Amino acid sequence: MRVLVFSDVHANLTALERTLADADEYDAVWCLGDLVGYGPDPNECIERIRHLPNLTCILGNHDAAVLGLIEIEAFNHEARRAIQWTRRELSEANLSFLRKLPERVVIGDVTLVHGSPRQPVWEYLLDSQTARYNFDFFDTSFCFVGHTHLPILFHLNEVDPYPTGGYLPPNQAIQLTPREIVNPGSVGQPRDRDPRAAYAIYDTETHIFEHRRVDYDIPAVQNRMRSIGLPLRHIERLALGW
Repeated sequence: MRVLVFSDVHANLTALERTLADADEYDAVWCLGDLVGYGPDPNECIERIRHLPNLTCILGNHDAAVLGLIEIEAFNHEARRAIQWTRRELSEANLSFLRKLPERVVIGDVTLVHGSPRQPVWEYLLDSQTARYNFDFFDTSFCFVGHTHLPILFHLNEVDPYPTGGYLPPNQAIQLTPREIVNPGSVGQPRDRDPRAAYAIYDTETHIFEHRRVDYDIPAVQNRMRSIGLPLRHIERLALGW
């Protein structure tokens, strides 16, 4: 089965549409959370995602904050402003969709979470030590995560005490081997100094994971953000990929 894997759309419809167009053909969709937050198109993004074929979607920390499941004081000032604006904008149908999202799903050889297997909604996997502790919290061969906005892979073998790995090369296919934690990066707000939308195509039979990047119209998104008064920092960072 050919699966479209993406995370951290963050209400960026332009980036999402380019991702879906670039992905072309797929049999299922795995969305790893944070459909909303930061960006100007929360309703449009949720509606687009929830009607995708064979969708499995996970709850992200911004999704949870919009629902009141996480105190917004846990976020920085700019993120709080975006969350509050999003709360006012979301339709009841889209809020209902977010309320039904699980924190963890297992599909075959893959565990799906937003943050980490240890703390599915909130924990950041940014270093090998944190990743090592998290291998004890899932039993499948692979775990796909989002949250950091960084396309990265951690591989744990039977010899080394800590995982090895690093950033995923853009537009290349890699062979996954047990056991690994893999992040496809962010569609709507990349933070690896590459502003292009990031996503992946995963083959469930061969375990080939193709990390892809695609350009989109960043100025158009920035203009929409300015028009509704979203934080300047979030507007500027889109063009720089941080």
